[in-house]
Amino acid sequence: MLVFGERGFPLILFPTSMGRYYESKDRGLIDAAGWFVDNGLVKIYCIDSVDAHSWYNKHVPPYERARQHLAYDLMLRSELLPRVIEETCIGRIAVAGCSFGGYHAANFAFRYPGHVSYLFSLSGVFDVRFRMEHYYDDNLYFNNPVDYLPDNNNPDLWRMGIILGTADRDISRAQNELLSGILTAKNISHWLDVRPNAVHDWPLWKDLFPYYLSLMK
Repeated sequence: MLVFGERGFPLILFPTSMGRYYESKDRGLIDAAGWFVDNGLVKIYCIDSVDAHSWYNKHVPPYERARQHLAYDLMLRSELLPRVIEETCIGRIAVAGCSFGGYHAANFAFRYPGHVSYLFSLSGVFDVRFRMEHYYDDNLYFNNPVDYLPDNNNPDLWRMGIILGTADRDISRAQNELLSGILTAKNISHWLDVRPNAVHDWPLWKDLFPYYLSLMK
């Protein structure tokens, strides 16, 4: 894990598919948010992924992929979250991620809305069934936002700031529109931000990320 900032609102930033904890730094996403970090407005925790062992691991059966993700989720909830809260003295955090990192951010936010004030998904995907070769079980259901969110009535969902960022030529646009439809059906306030003349790539995300940070209150 890399941590940027001495103080400020805590934000856990997930990497893209099978990305590493240093990806956002190397790709310029942290520099894009530099003003907020330098002025003590946000403290960003860039964490590692285990995608290569979980959803993207074709060397193990699908049920094992979901089980590996559950271990990752347990680490986030029982180890990382308490550390972030203790270091910043703020009980509800922000989560963000680009591409498959948007899935991780959304899944964490919707599973634990009592701990999340803001969700910023940038070109996220929200249905991981395409990684499971038609296998389905409870572990997949409870980690697949488009499946469990319609039945999730935790009141904290209605007080979360949610932004789904995408673009007109984004390969993830349909997934964002799908999730937006689910949120709309539940009357959960959110913003589906579809940017023109852009694609699923870092230039888009480096534009979106600092703008979304500026909207935190």
